[in-house]
Amino acid sequence: MTDPALPAYPHAHRLDLVEDLHTHRVADPYRWLEDASDPDTERWSAEQDALYAAYRARFDALGGAFATERLTARLGELLGAGFVSTPAWRGGRRFFSRRAGDQEHAVVVVAEGDDERVLLDPVALDPAGTTTLDAWQPSKEGERLAYQVSTGGTEESVLRVLDVATGEVVDGPIDRARYSPVAWLPGGEAFFYVRRLAPELLPEDERQYHRRVWLHRVGTPADQDVEVFGAGLDHTNYYGVSVSRDGRWLIVSASAGTAPRTDVWIAEIAADAAAPAFVEVAVGLDAETGAWVARDGRLYVHTDQDAPRGRLAVTDPERPGVEHWTTLLAERADAVLEDVAFTDGGDDERVPTLLLASWRRHAVSEVTTHDPATGEATGALELPGLGSISGLVTRPEGGPEVWFSYTDHTSVPAVHRFDERTRRVTLWASAPGEVPDLPDVVTRQVEATSADGTTVRAFVVARADAVDADGRPLAPAPTILYGYGGFQISLDPAYSATTLAWVEAGGVYVVANLRGGGEEGEDWHRAGMRAHKQHVFDDFHAVAELLVADGWTTTDRLACWGGSNGGLLVGAALTQRPDLFAAVVCSAPLLDMVRYQRFGLGVTWTEEYGDADDAEQLGWLLGYSPYHHVVDGTAYPATLFTVFEGDTRVDPLHARKLAAALQAATTGAPVLVRRETGVGHGGRALSRTIGLTVEQLQHVAWQTGLAAPGRRAAEPAPVVVGEEGR
Repeated sequence: MTDPALPAYPHAHRLDLVEDLHTHRVADPYRWLEDASDPDTERWSAEQDALYAAYRARFDALGGAFATERLTARLGELLGAGFVSTPAWRGGRRFFSRRAGDQEHAVVVVAEGDDERVLLDPVALDPAGTTTLDAWQPSKEGERLAYQVSTGGTEESVLRVLDVATGEVVDGPIDRARYSPVAWLPGGEAFFYVRRLAPELLPEDERQYHRRVWLHRVGTPADQDVEVFGAGLDHTNYYGVSVSRDGRWLIVSASAGTAPRTDVWIAEIAADAAAPAFVEVAVGLDAETGAWVARDGRLYVHTDQDAPRGRLAVTDPERPGVEHWTTLLAERADAVLEDVAFTDGGDDERVPTLLLASWRRHAVSEVTTHDPATGEATGALELPGLGSISGLVTRPEGGPEVWFSYTDHTSVPAVHRFDERTRRVTLWASAPGEVPDLPDVVTRQVEATSADGTTVRAFVVARADAVDADGRPLAPAPTILYGYGGFQISLDPAYSATTLAWVEAGGVYVVANLRGGGEEGEDWHRAGMRAHKQHVFDDFHAVAELLVADGWTTTDRLACWGGSNGGLLVGAALTQRPDLFAAVVCSAPLLDMVRYQRFGLGVTWTEEYGDADDAEQLGWLLGYSPYHHVVDGTAYPATLFTVFEGDTRVDPLHARKLAAALQAATTGAPVLVRRETGVGHGGRALSRTIGLTVEQLQHVAWQTGLAAPGRRAAEPAPVVVGEEGR
């Protein structure tokens, strides 16, 4: 280690382990770090904790915006407004999630008229704050609520049912319900859901899989549930289930792991709901498809079949096959179809009067209106700004209103309502807390050219006083480049306390829309998966180079940041282009792509990355696997791995192995591991979120020069702007 103020790196012995895998000679010197319970791994991890503690102690000397107490308080203020979700209407009740600024977790609220009460509070279930609410679903009449919780970050959901009027639990617990949708039958006495088979029926390495769709009757033991779908299909399948409002139709969807293909079946629910007769809607297509029966009794299909950016088709549910589909909304060349909703007269007036469609155009949302019979465009909604919306929500009994949530880089998410009668969009529900004073920032969308000539866009957020009248930077500044690039996930404009805290202090924050994501449709996704994964890294490097070339930053003030699949992204960035970055935050990452599918949920991701047990696909993976591309004697960037011991999606072994390899190889800045227990890959308490973010920002600020010991409280780094900009 080049920093004499820090202890030496913990000793990590190197195994002389080289395997012949499909003609490839693959070294794995740190395989022993895969076993968290091995005494050597425990010793190594404890010493890494001590090393990081010594590094973290340096943060106490940071002044200004990055002083621990001040940054913690500021993030609390920026998150203080909390959030409120769109409503789920059920009869005379509406249900929604809400988190006030001082709450560790969101709660579920039920409202009747102007009266509202908290129905479900994770902190009331677990005062320690380690229990997270994974999902909830009210019955069609709003009399009961099914909900799922997990503890310690495991995401191993346990399902229960409570009575809405009394708040009492009336059913459950039902275990093995991870990632389970719930589809209530009318009357609230039974529902379809998804549950894994009992572990004793399965090989040990397959106990996370083998899901089935079951029919459960409230108040009966789960071992009496009736299996209705899934036997004989792919053991990695995830299932979706829904029941039409009138209870006549059951729709089941299936996808093998995270493959970008979805099969869909429909069944008419007879008197014996436990024995539905399924008919194919879309099976065996190389496409993602979602289907539902609307209030008008027709089957609507949202698909990217023959339309990579998405289209909407319609048919009769009694003739659901592809050959009977009629396209209602055709694919657009410039935007991705995200969601649709219909308005009508309400109650018995079921004929749609207006069709609303939400689209994503270069990551920015827009909503258009259409004739519901022909699909002809009739106008567009006036949204609050250039941001993103989520959900187009209507009442199950119909009517002229549609609700959606809106956010952008400086707008706390809020719920808006469209009323067909007035054709106006109005604010319907704001976040419950006080909206903080926000810095004066500007956002630009820039375009970079990737290695193969593809245009890649990115959002650049900077202080208004750090750019000229044309939006160009006045001087290079410490900059964070954030990316993901996978699983068709889009990085759309959104309110971020992390972004605003960084920019307020004088930095620049950049979000790259890389191939592998969903910003430009399924072709964009597939251009960054499997054999084409290197495109994602090339896109990221192209954005980084653009930021330097256009004067936003310099390589000694540029950091990259990513988590999960984004952790793989920055792992590849730091090993492929260590010259481009001064600092790295690599959170809950995938890094050993030769063995990734042997741990956690890795086997479900082979459609995204490739199968290491296949000779050709192993070649793809070895081509970029960060763990296998560490070169001795290289000056790697200052790297902070953040891992979570409760993570059941991405095993912390990935970070351990690459950290050991980098520590042995680097001639550059510190390589460190921050471990956290009691949390996992997903949701966490607010205080834990803030605590993690504080340390990640301090690491980047220290290594890019935005923070230094003793800097005055209100002073940004002098490399950012002159005195006139402070």
